[in-house]
Amino acid sequence: MNEHTRSVMRQWTLAQPVVSAFITSIVRDFTDRDDVLQNTAVAVLESCSRYDSDRPFLWALGVAQNQIRLYLRRCSRDRLLLDESIVELVAASFERFSSAEHLRQLEYLRQCLAGLEDRERHLFELRYGQDLKPAAMGRLLDMHPNTVSKGLQRIRDQLRDCLQRRSAMEGPA
Repeated sequence: MNEHTRSVMRQWTLAQPVVSAFITSIVRDFTDRDDVLQNTAVAVLESCSRYDSDRPFLWALGVAQNQIRLYLRRCSRDRLLLDESIVELVAASFERFSSAEHLRQLEYLRQCLAGLEDRERHLFELRYGQDLKPAAMGRLLDMHPNTVSKGLQRIRDQLRDCLQRRSAMEGPA
């Protein structure tokens, strides 16, 4: 693997959460979402020789946008499809708010999440990964919903403190 390809792969690793969030905002089915993300990763790798390193790496959002278009064409029988202009607006929003600083903050968040205890990480995953509300989490975990809410608040406080410490250690970009 040449140095340019290595560089593209490193940048993909940083941009992947943003690209994944973009795809998630359009493609609602979990399985289809994973397929579109995988197709995007393959397309990024296949086109890395054409990537101009003087441009922001978020060109990967454009690659994802093309993969979403292909997905939407394949699913054209579905009545709940988004108009292509909506997809373009969402892509533009992700590009605008996905600066190097945002990507750095996402990396800090990933590091802070890794520092959570298993039980805290499980609560976080149920709430934000599976989009369960505290009442549903309480039923699943045999906990009172208020206890779940308080636990989530402590986790958010812990993550905020961790993010602030990491940002302070790194200093301005």
